[in-house]
Amino acid sequence: MADEGGTIPSQFRKGVVELAILALLHRDEAYGGEIVDRLAAYPGLAISAGTAYPLLSRLKRSGLITSVWRESPVGPPRKYYRLSTDGERVFAGMAKAWNGMKNEMDELLGVDAT
Repeated sequence: MADEGGTIPSQFRKGVVELAILALLHRDEAYGGEIVDRLAAYPGLAISAGTAYPLLSRLKRSGLITSVWRESPVGPPRKYYRLSTDGERVFAGMAKAWNGMKNEMDELLGVDAT
């Protein structure tokens, strides 16, 4: 299977997008539409709301994120997401593993690390 561009296997992309969402929520809480908008700034990580909300629900069920409803200055209340204590721990482990794998892949691919 490939992504919309036809080059990234979907399971690989799903894991990377999950890490990207955890990274965004590690920095600051955000509501679903805001997460979609922030990821859109990185074309390889861009997702639709139809992809984001089920993933956020799964992360919440697994205890990695929590949510709270807040009034919005425009429109209806929004559900804001943030990392839980377990989510912070899992994010730290995933980020460390990603950096290790990235460095190894850069070496294999002949990418200059400077």
